[in-house]
Amino acid sequence: VQLQASGGGLVQAGDSLRLSCAASGRAFSGYAVGWFRQAPGKERVFAAAISGSGGRTEYSDSVKDRFTITRDSAKNTAYLQMTKMTPEDTAVYYCAATFGAIPVVPDSIANYDYWGQGTQVTVSS
Repeated sequence: VQLQASGGGLVQAGDSLRLSCAASGRAFSGYAVGWFRQAPGKERVFAAAISGSGGRTEYSDSVKDRFTITRDSAKNTAYLQMTKMTPEDTAVYYCAATFGAIPVVPDSIANYDYWGQGTQVTVSS
């Protein structure tokens, strides 16, 4: 499966932004999807994940209650809706996928087999 992340940009603190992760190739509904982010000079870290059916989601503590991950199987696309954004959300955001359920350890990069190219999100104060 090939992934294409998009939707990044420059926003102000308190604004909202929606990222998209478009998939091509195999049946996307069979894959769990995760969003990770990498701030300048820091490691890539987990933000959110969603199961293939969309019925289960996982979030990191830093984005829980502000970010929402969803997916539209008909469009082969997953989304990350970000609200109440802060400068600490500034990062390159990557979507990733793995066949089957959300990994038992959803925040491990090693548990995802397919990665998109990343989209830059910058939040100004």
